[in-house]
Amino acid sequence: MKVKITADSTCDLPQDYIERYGIKIFPLYIVRDGVSLRDGIDITPDELYQYTRETGKLCGTAASTAADYADGWRECLKSCDAVVHVAFSSELSVTCANARLAAGDFENVYVVDSLNLSTGFGHLVLDAAIMAENGAEPQEIVAELERLVPKMDVSFVLNTLDYLRKGGRCTAVQALGANLLGLKPCIEVHEGKMGVGKKYRGKIENAYIQYIKDRLQGRDDIDLRRVFITDSGLPEDVRARLREAVLACQPFEEVRNNRAGCTISGHCGPWCMGVLYYHK
Repeated sequence: MKVKITADSTCDLPQDYIERYGIKIFPLYIVRDGVSLRDGIDITPDELYQYTRETGKLCGTAASTAADYADGWRECLKSCDAVVHVAFSSELSVTCANARLAAGDFENVYVVDSLNLSTGFGHLVLDAAIMAENGAEPQEIVAELERLVPKMDVSFVLNTLDYLRKGGRCTAVQALGANLLGLKPCIEVHEGKMGVGKKYRGKIENAYIQYIKDRLQGRDDIDLRRVFITDSGLPEDVRARLREAVLACQPFEEVRNNRAGCTISGHCGPWCMGVLYYHK
C-alpha cells in the first residue's frame, strides 16, 4: 500500500526532507493588509518582518480551510492508496478541526493531532514519512505517531515579546515589563498549549547557551536520534555556535539547524530559537 504523508506548513520541516519523502505541505495563510498570502510561497519571514518594521503593524494568520485539504487530498489519492495528515496543534489553531472535517468525506484519509508546533511536529511528520516509505500501513503510522506525541520536548527562547503582544498573545504590560528587565522568556509547549518557563537575562546569545544547557545537559532521558535547532532568523555563525553547544551537551546522531516559516516567525518575532527533540 502506498501512503502519502501531508502536513501543515507550521511543521517547519526543512525542504530537503519534504522533497526526499514527497511530503505534501498545506500552507497556512499570512494576512497582510487584508490580502491572504500563502506561508512560504507568496511571502517569506524576512518580508513579514520588513512589513512590521515599516508599518508598525503585524501580519495576521489564517488556517488552511477544509476545502484546501479536500482538494489537496483528492489530488494525492490519484497516485496513492491512503493519506496520513499530521496537523498543527488543535489547541493553537483550527487547522486540525478543518482537516478532520474534510477527512470525513474520505474513507482513506487519517488525521493526527500533533499537539505541537514548528519542528516539534516536524519530527512527527518526518517519522511518518520514513514509516510510509518503509511500507507501513496507515493505521500503523497513526498508532506510532500517537505514541510519540507525548514524547516531544518543545520549547524556545524569545528575544522580544513585541510580536506576541501585537498578536494578542501577551499583554502590553507583560511585554513592557519583560523588555525593561531584559528578560528572554522560555516558552514551553505542554499538551498542545504554550506556557512560560524559565526567564533568562542579558544578551540573547548568552541566554541561548544557558537555555541549551538547561534543556540538555546531564540528561539521560533524551532520544539521541535527532534534534532540530529551529530559529526565526539567525546569522550562520550564531547557528554554528548553537550547534556546538548542543553537541557539547548531548551526542545527537543528527543535528539540524533550520529556519521557521512565516506563521511561527510572525508570532515569535526575529531572533527566536528553540531545541526540539524526543524523550525516550
